Amino acid sequence: MSDIPLPVTGFAAFLFDMDGTILSSIASAERVWSKWAQRHGLDLASFLPTIHGVQSVETIRNLGLPGIDPVAEAALITQAEMDDVAGIDPIAGAAAFLASLPADRWAVVTSAPRALAASRLAAAGLPQPPLLIAAEDVARGKPAPDCFALAAGHLGVGPETCLVFEDAPAGIAAGVAAGAQVVVITATHRHMVVSDHAAIRDYQGLSVAIGLDGLLYLTSERA
Repeated sequence: MSDIPLPVTGFAAFLFDMDGTILSSIASAERVWSKWAQRHGLDLASFLPTIHGVQSVETIRNLGLPGIDPVAEAALITQAEMDDVAGIDPIAGAAAFLASLPADRWAVVTSAPRALAASRLAAAGLPQPPLLIAAEDVARGKPAPDCFALAAGHLGVGPETCLVFEDAPAGIAAGVAAGAQVVVITATHRHMVVSDHAAIRDYQGLSVAIGLDGLLYLTSERA
């Protein structure tokens, strides 16, 4: 647990990022992106940390490589990631925690394209969510708040009434910009991340209760 306690307030809905938050796809993603980066002469140590939490097309666009079509390259990378799902695993406790939530009170909000998201969820043995907001659904990806605002709207609630589960800086920023509270999942973090948000490693010992007000309340068996 973090020094910042989990929220004690109730929430209308929970919004989950996917990669690094409910499943780990780091090994798969880095295998694919490493091959691509090597073909383009990029330094892997500095480049690989930039691929997480944002849309692939934006990662490529931000490089400004001459003669590169970001949309076409992103499509090739997405297909390669769908072909390589070895080592994709759920974050500990995620399956049980998601299964405990009312179906109309949660969504997955990812920077991955819809087909890739479905492939990774299946590889991790996680259920397809009742609501999935993917890269194609918004014009502006994380760190813009659009994806979380859209998910909240589909659930019929305001984003400020939601709790966002995230792992990456871009996603955390998107949740904050949407007006939501954020819990950081640290299971895939390789270095300590300083944050003003509550942080938990995974979902083990975490449960949800529905209050008399109809809101979702987090409870934890951890010390």
